[in-house]
Amino acid sequence: MKARIKITLKNGVLDPQGKAIQSALGSLGFSGVNDVRQGKYIEVELAENNEAAAKDAIERMCKDLLANTVIENYSYELVA
Repeated sequence: MKARIKITLKNGVLDPQGKAIQSALGSLGFSGVNDVRQGKYIEVELAENNEAAAKDAIERMCKDLLANTVIENYSYELVA
């Protein structure tokens, strides 16, 4: 089973990387870009076949290591 995890900064948290990307896009001629928020995408391949156990493992991974839940949100989907 594979988990596709998306991690993004919470609203209100400053995103200096997003601002740098926005500035670079403007320098390259992409006008009209009002805001850029940068995040992370992680795929985890699990040996687990039980969906409930897989969800529990991914929740623990996100909370303990992958996401800083003080400033980041995370979401995921499981794919068989």
